[in-house]
Amino acid sequence: MLEYNTSRNQLVIKEYGRNVQKMIEYAISIKDRKKRTETAKAIIRVMAEIHPDTKENNNQTELHNQSMDYWRKLWDHLIIISNYKLEVDAPFPKPAPEEKEIKRTPHKYGKTRITFRTYGRNMEAIIKKVAQYPMPQREAMGKILANHLKKLYLLYNRNTVNDDLIVNQLRELSDGKIVLPEDFQLFSSKEILKNNGHTQVLPTLPPKKRKSKKKKKKHAGANL
Repeated sequence: MLEYNTSRNQLVIKEYGRNVQKMIEYAISIKDRKKRTETAKAIIRVMAEIHPDTKENNNQTELHNQSMDYWRKLWDHLIIISNYKLEVDAPFPKPAPEEKEIKRTPHKYGKTRITFRTYGRNMEAIIKKVAQYPMPQREAMGKILANHLKKLYLLYNRNTVNDDLIVNQLRELSDGKIVLPEDFQLFSSKEILKNNGHTQVLPTLPPKKRKSKKKKKKHAGANL
């Protein structure tokens, strides 16, 4: 009968292929430990043929150490492919099973309610922090925050916004701790939009298109 990969065991280390894994599965089924060990050694030689040690080194001590590491790696791979079930008299200690399941901590999203979505969660957190500053520093930072809130508001609402609305929302977000002076004036909407790369508050028809329409009318009259 034909064997399909879907019905076979999953390859543990793909570099050695299906045949090496089947040899190891056969070795596990051998009851005699001595014969099982000899079979394991034969499989190691096959694995070495598939992935030979190609390192070159003139230093004999380092060459010996590299060679030992190489053979130990092959024996480790042999045991790993057997799912740590193969019991043999190996020249190296049996590797410990690795933890296959990695515990992943799910990301916790902030559950705090956003008072004004126009400004976002981070902006509200900044305002809460500034609200804890001493009074002189709180008032100075509050003026900067008020203009920034107006800028954010205008990103969603291109029309002008009532300055009192911004001041009241800043006071609400700071739990009443950031209160601006009565004579304080925010930047105008036109100034904020201009600094933001916008020269006009409301979009208008480009002048070039208007001129092109007038030209077409003149040509039409000339043909009559």
